[in-house]
Amino acid sequence: MGHTGQPPLPDWIQSAYQTLERAYATGTDELSKSEAHEFLLAESEDIEEQADAVYVVDRLLDRGWLYEVDDQLHKTE
Repeated sequence: MGHTGQPPLPDWIQSAYQTLERAYATGTDELSKSEAHEFLLAESEDIEEQADAVYVVDRLLDRGWLYEVDDQLHKTE
């Protein structure tokens, strides 16, 4: 991600983003929020609770690492 003038995201959130990238690498370019949350809960070593998955997705949206169109999450390229 480019410089946004904000402090970098914590390592555990960046790691969760890398986990989500694996979901996008399976041939889809969009995920619903619930699919992203479920994928993080199942695949990320750092995410143990639903609230953590929600927090990660919200931070990634806030910082522009993901964007949302018609209730679907897309990676910022």
